[in-house]
Order: sequence, then C-alpha cells, then structure tokens
Amino acid sequence: MTAISSTDIASTPAESPRPKLDQPMGIRTILIFLAIMALGLFFAAYNIYRDISASGTAVTSLLPFLLLGVALLIALGFEFVNGFHDTANAVATVIYTHSLAPPVAVVWSGFFNFLGVLISSGAVAFGIVSLLPVELILQVGSEAGFAMVFAMLIAAIIWNLGTWWLGLPASSSHTMIGTIIGVGIANALMRGRDGTSGVDWSKAIEIGYALLLSPLVGFICAAILLLLMKFIIRKPELYSEPKGRSAPPWWIRVLLVFTSAGVSFAHGSNDGQKGMGLIMLILIGTVPTTYALNRTPSAGDVPSFVQNSLAASKIVEAKAAGYNVLGDPRPAVTNYLTSHQINEGTFPSLAVLIRDIANQVQSYGAIAKIPATQVGNTRNDMYLASEAIRFLQKDKAAELSKQDIATLGAYRKNLDNATKFIPNWVKVSVALALGLGTMIGWRRIVVTVGERIGKEHLTYGQGAAAEIVAMGTIAVADSFGLPVSTTHVLSSGVAGTMAANGSGVQMSTIRSIALAWVLTLPCAMALSAFLFFVFRHLF
Repeated sequence: MTAISSTDIASTPAESPRPKLDQPMGIRTILIFLAIMALGLFFAAYNIYRDISASGTAVTSLLPFLLLGVALLIALGFEFVNGFHDTANAVATVIYTHSLAPPVAVVWSGFFNFLGVLISSGAVAFGIVSLLPVELILQVGSEAGFAMVFAMLIAAIIWNLGTWWLGLPASSSHTMIGTIIGVGIANALMRGRDGTSGVDWSKAIEIGYALLLSPLVGFICAAILLLLMKFIIRKPELYSEPKGRSAPPWWIRVLLVFTSAGVSFAHGSNDGQKGMGLIMLILIGTVPTTYALNRTPSAGDVPSFVQNSLAASKIVEAKAAGYNVLGDPRPAVTNYLTSHQINEGTFPSLAVLIRDIANQVQSYGAIAKIPATQVGNTRNDMYLASEAIRFLQKDKAAELSKQDIATLGAYRKNLDNATKFIPNWVKVSVALALGLGTMIGWRRIVVTVGERIGKEHLTYGQGAAAEIVAMGTIAVADSFGLPVSTTHVLSSGVAGTMAANGSGVQMSTIRSIALAWVLTLPCAMALSAFLFFVFRHLF
C-alpha cells in the first residue's frame, strides 16, 4: 500500500465551487411538465367555452375561434419564453451560492412566478396596452388588429429567443415596448401620417425612464447595500466564496432562498401582466360579445356611474365655450387622441360622448344587460372617453383645476372598471405559462449572471444584496403600473456588488449586455414594423 505524502495532499485540487448545471430532466419530470401544460390549455379552452355560453353568443363561424386559438397559443408562448429568458436571473444567485440545487431552484422560482401573476393588479397590463394606436385598439377584431397582435408577439419571441441563444440577459419588457412602438410607427406611415403620430409618446417616455433608470438603480443600490451589510453584519463567511459545493450556513441560506422567491414573485407580478393585456385584446377582438365589457358590476352601481358621468360632463361642457356638436362626436375625440391637440370640437364632442355612454348604461339598467350586439360599440365609447380624460388630466392647455381633475378621475375609474378587467382564468393561464417557462432553458442566462459578470465567484452577500434590490425595485415599479426589466435590474445589481467588493467585472460581458440593451429597442421596432407590414398585406 503506497503512503500519501503531505505534498500529494497539498497538490490535490480543491472541489470547484461551480454548481453542476448539466443535470438532464428525468422522464417522469418531462411527463409531469407536459401534463401540466396540457391541463393548462384545456383549462383555458374550457373557460372560453363557458364564458361564451354564459353570454349567449351565437356561434355562426369557426374562423374567429381558430384565430383566437392561434393568437392565444402565440401569446402564451411569449410568456413561456419570457419565463426561461428572464427568470433565470432569480435563480442564478441561489444556484451559484449552493443554497438550492438547480432543479429545486427553478421549481421554487416557477411557483412564486405563478403566485406573482395571480395576485397582480393589472395596472402594468393596461399601461402597456395604452401605448398602442387608438384606431387599432378600437378595431382590434379587424385584419389590422390581428396583424398588430401577431406582429408584436412574434417579433418579441424572435428577439427573446435570439438573445437567449447567445446567453445575453436582454429585457423582455424592453422588447415588448419596442414591438409596440414599431407597430405604431408602421401603422401611422401606412395611413399616410407622420410616423411620430402613431405612438403615445408621453406614456412611452414615462415607461422609457423606468427602463432606463432601473439598471442604474440596481447597480448603485446593490453596491451601497453590500457595503452597508459589511458594516452592520460582520460575518466573514457572508462575504466569502462558497467552500466547494457545500451549502451555506442556514441563516444565509434562508436569506438567499427568501430573496429568490421575492424576485420571482415580483417578476411574475410585473412581467406576467404584459401577456395578460395582449390576451385581453385578442379576446375582445375575436369574441367582443363576451369579453368587451366587464359584466360583474351590479345594477346597484348604475346610479353612481350616472352621477359621476353627469359631474364629468358638466366640467367638459364648461370648457366647450358654446360650441355644439351636430354629428357623430367620436371622430373629434379620436382626433384628439392621435394629435394630442385641443381644438374647438374636442370638449363639446367629449361632453356628448359622456352623456351618450351614461344614457346607454341607464337605459339598459346595468352593464351586464347591454345587448350582445351593442357591447362592442359601448366598450369603444368608454375606451375613447377614458383615454381622452387621461390626456386632458395631463394637458396644460385644458386648464383644469385640481377639483376638476379629481372629478374626471372618479368618472374615468368607473369607465376603466367596465373595460379594463382580466378574468381569473387568463391570470391562471399566463401564470402557468410563465411558471413552466421558468423550468426550461434557464442554464444559458444563469451561467452569464453567475460566472461572466464578475471576475470572482459570487459570494453569499453579493447574491443577497443584488436580489433584495431587484425585488424592491420591481415591486415599487409594479405599484406605479410601470414595466421594468428584471434582467437589467438583477444583472446590474450583481455588477454593482462586484464593483463595491473590489472583485472586478468582466468588461466583455458588460459590453455585450450593454450592446443588447442598446439594440433591443431598435431591433424590436424594426422586426415588429416589418411583420406588421407583411401581415397587413397577407390578411
């Protein structure tokens, strides 16, 4: 028997702290995955059938339902891709600190993504939708409406898959905003208008600021938080590279697992809403008699609705300066939404439209009692009035007092309750798509975040600081109805902790991420504009 010398022991390489990421899915896991996916699709189909039956809609052609099925599959496919593209950021820290094994981490993250979508408010969903050209939203069931939805979703999927294949943490939020702007510009140019008139630029700039500032917030706040942690929590093991593949101390592990769950939940509550807003457009376009209006408000809400309508119409009429509307008021209101310019027809037309909506609701006794043949028109009227009031509330030329703005806001809330709603089954379907997507294809982005941002292995403290900041940033943005990028916040947070710790960053990776950030908007715009042009001619 040969003796082992101390020299031999010293030369034995220590176990690498790099986690094992090449564990294939077992056949049982694959079967469970496919079964859940099939149940999710059946659940969505059953609820659509039940809703259509309950609304009394007469089925005269199968074509709208075929289009509905294709569009829903593409929309859920976008959320699926969004899951494995973005949520890899939430599991990178727990995997690289050995707090959770990779298979457990992705299931853990997928579950909290699922919960995040279910509890989301819907504010981000309709914030995204409000960027779309008003004429396409009003005619979402037309050829142009379907071309818009297909162009946006397919362009977003193509760009997300491309950046995922290259292992680049690009932003799904950034991508979706780009596809919307691209469709808006293409639609305006195809109608012979200036391309800048096809987008609500005030809302786009507001969202752009959120997307631009969130990576800076992630970098700076994560760096500051790590330095603060070092000052307060003086535990050397918290700021040391993991020892081999052993799990961290229990209290560190609990912290990292909690922050991973928080980032996943925040991601679901924010990113999941993008798909929900587009699915609602698809449903309104294909089955307007069922989904154009929220039929849950009771008849007891009608007096309050009428009272708020009268209060709002009085404010608008006072601004009408004696002008009267002899014909249809809708073109003048639509013109205000596209041009953002108040003219002599804006206020009187809006006043007539508000009174007309109140008369419709009052005459039928409740929103749920509006006939199936009328709900599409009523919904469009409500949408027009709501969007016009939203612009007026911010338009200095309107010269509204704070009391006027508050009164109009109360009326607008009534309108939005009737038109901006999301059925529970839509939330469940998107939650399943996002959650299942989390469990597939996460490795490429995880490796980038865990190994290629910093020059040293991620420490426990760095992982916790980056995820706490990401969780907080996304939650705050969600409360304001603004989409932000989980990818940019988390990856910039990791870079911030590396810089604060003196670990150094790999500039080649930072340049690649920055390049993806810069190219996402123009490339997504170009892709969606091209596809919209093609689909408009095909349809």
